[in-house]
Amino acid sequence: MAETKTESIVVGGGCFWCTDAAYKLLPGVTHVTCGYAGGTAPSPSYEDVCTGTTGHAEVIKIDFDPARVSLDKLLAYFWKVHNPTQVGGQGADTGTQYRSIILYAGAAQKAAAEKSRAEAQPRFSDPITTEISPLLKFWPAEDYHQDYFDKHPDQGYCSVVIAPKIDKLKKELGSGAK
Repeated sequence: MAETKTESIVVGGGCFWCTDAAYKLLPGVTHVTCGYAGGTAPSPSYEDVCTGTTGHAEVIKIDFDPARVSLDKLLAYFWKVHNPTQVGGQGADTGTQYRSIILYAGAAQKAAAEKSRAEAQPRFSDPITTEISPLLKFWPAEDYHQDYFDKHPDQGYCSVVIAPKIDKLKKELGSGAK
């Protein structure tokens, strides 16, 4: 059996519990890991990142099979799963750790991210504020953050914020959702 080639991209669009749950709906996404990136502090913890002093954002590392889902499709989906025009967070989640960010690994990902942002901009009345930066290091989040929505769908934040977003995305994806 041929080995599946997997690629990865790191993005942040607010709370990583939300983006984690959203990307798990896409066929071709093989794994999603919540974590931290985009800052300078080494080995950040959730508590460190919540202070807003580390420079890190809550992000997800999306592992995907490019034979099943393209990087372009993953990036196009990014603009649907959060508000890339909001400065300083997402919804009620405020702070630089909740900023919109794409962290690229290499020139091809950088070009794809910039192209995707330019194509998405006409759909928004306000300017997209998403940061596009090189991925220097991805720090996986603590185990209790992984698969959070799957494990705690009835938790307050999950039921009030994440569940309606996931229901909307499932409807938009139709039979294409996992």
